[in-house]
Amino acid sequence: MVGVQEQYEVFPYPERDPEDEAKRLITGSPSHPVEMDHFLWSGQRDWSVPLRVLVAGGGTGDGLVQLAQSLASAGRPHEITYVDLSTASREIAEARIAKRGLTGVRFVTGSLLEAPDLGEFDYIDCCGVLHHLPEPDEGFAALRAAVAPGGGMGMMVYAPYGRSGVYPLQEAFGAVLEGLGPKERLAAAKKIVAGLPKGHPFAANVNLGDHHQSDAGFYDLLLHSQDRAYGVNDLCGALDRTGWALASFTTPALYDLARIAPVPEGMSARDQMANAEKLRGTMKMHTAYVVPEGQVVKPARGTNRQLVPHLRGAQARSLARAVAQRKEIPVSHGSVQASVRLPKEAAGVIAGIDGRRSIAEILAGTRLDPLSGGALWMKVEAALEPWGLMLYSGLLRR
Repeated sequence: MVGVQEQYEVFPYPERDPEDEAKRLITGSPSHPVEMDHFLWSGQRDWSVPLRVLVAGGGTGDGLVQLAQSLASAGRPHEITYVDLSTASREIAEARIAKRGLTGVRFVTGSLLEAPDLGEFDYIDCCGVLHHLPEPDEGFAALRAAVAPGGGMGMMVYAPYGRSGVYPLQEAFGAVLEGLGPKERLAAAKKIVAGLPKGHPFAANVNLGDHHQSDAGFYDLLLHSQDRAYGVNDLCGALDRTGWALASFTTPALYDLARIAPVPEGMSARDQMANAEKLRGTMKMHTAYVVPEGQVVKPARGTNRQLVPHLRGAQARSLARAVAQRKEIPVSHGSVQASVRLPKEAAGVIAGIDGRRSIAEILAGTRLDPLSGGALWMKVEAALEPWGLMLYSGLLRR
């Protein structure tokens, strides 16, 4: 059996070329500072205070580079520690940071289980790692021991329903390809997958694409020696056992049962999210922010007019133009397609969102009276925030 560390030495994942840093920045969830602020600190973090970050199981560096570049571009002080078992992955991550001329990053080769020995951190990024540990709860607990009071973690773990067909193949490949080296296993598995009947659960699964993108993606998806998926209840159970609490999934609308079906009276919030996951049926991962158990996190809400809104994945002017023309705003998340509609008069306030002005300043620039302006703003928030399209943070505020 090819072990996890050996796999990532041969096939660092995700496959990245440091030369590409000159032409693009890969962004996403979790671990964009604006999103972190929104979900962990109610949109009110004091960014003049240095942010201490641990990137736990950082791989080839997507989360690391996003964090380091975003904080550097905003001129915010930070100290980042990266840790990963794979030397090959670490070298790629280091090269990407060097290519961008970024500083303030400490690189460590080791296990995230050693996190408490590396320091105390305001924020921990752990994306796509915990589900690969022999005992994932040990990883959750180690990271909990490394988070500072008031801090939190952005994480991603695999979800079961969108990965239908993956686990029978992993199990079978583990048995029939036993004894082969990583490259031989890859070649043999590719031939088998190419011959799968159309009705095979994996062949019919349109939610997955890593196996088409690179050898590293194919290996990570179908030949991994240690891999498990978490349903909502499984994930919440792991958090309960290890001293964490769910702050929020990054796209709350996906987990909102009321958007899909009637909500039975008395059904708990956790069971509502679990049933929404089952009814969606296509989620292949859960991306969330978590905090130490007992730590109260108040959602960032526009009732606090001093918060600074940001639009994600859209330019304010183009979005405002669409709203002014009474067009529906398409929303896409994986295979989930939806749309939101806002009143025409919302175009003016949307056009004012620049990541620097507060809600109060945006509303002051309109002809709306305070009561009407506030009501309109809450409609904008209700439409965009649950889909992760609008977030609150003072990151760029001076």
